Amino acid sequence: MILRGRKVILDSDLAGLYGATVKRLNEQIKRNVARFPSDFLFQLTRAEGESLRSQFATSNNRQGGRRYLPYAFTEHGAIMAATVLNSDRSIQMSIFVVRAFVPMREALAANQQIIAKLTELERRLENHDGKIQQLVGAIRELMLPAAPNRRKIGFAMAPLAAKINGKTIALVRRS
Repeated sequence: MILRGRKVILDSDLAGLYGATVKRLNEQIKRNVARFPSDFLFQLTRAEGESLRSQFATSNNRQGGRRYLPYAFTEHGAIMAATVLNSDRSIQMSIFVVRAFVPMREALAANQQIIAKLTELERRLENHDGKIQQLVGAIRELMLPAAPNRRKIGFAMAPLAAKINGKTIALVRRS
């Protein structure tokens, strides 16, 4: 359930999971207060308690119901509770958490390596993107129509002329 914006489990449910009584769980919490900061454990307010009582239709105080407000454990608090209880289930849970920590750390390290490789690939792609853009630009320049060449193809021959008696006479070429 969600209370105060956090996912929590109530003391009665947690005690059932660990095979302990609610009374025993709460005794151990009170004996080990230093292990449960406010982000691990908090006690419900009267309004929250009344809301839960009406939601779950639990008994009221006059008919033998709870006489105190329940505790709500966050994920960290639930794990810490396993370390202060001595039931078989809580001991198994503590061992499970400790054993699960190593594979989680290894998975995190593997994820860090993957993230590093992805970052490197992104950097390379950015570099390649720039080079590809340059290449596309060069191809587009090559695709532009060539400027018209105003020069005539071939060679031009100077006209044939001869001077005879001081006069220039044009000669005609025959092929």
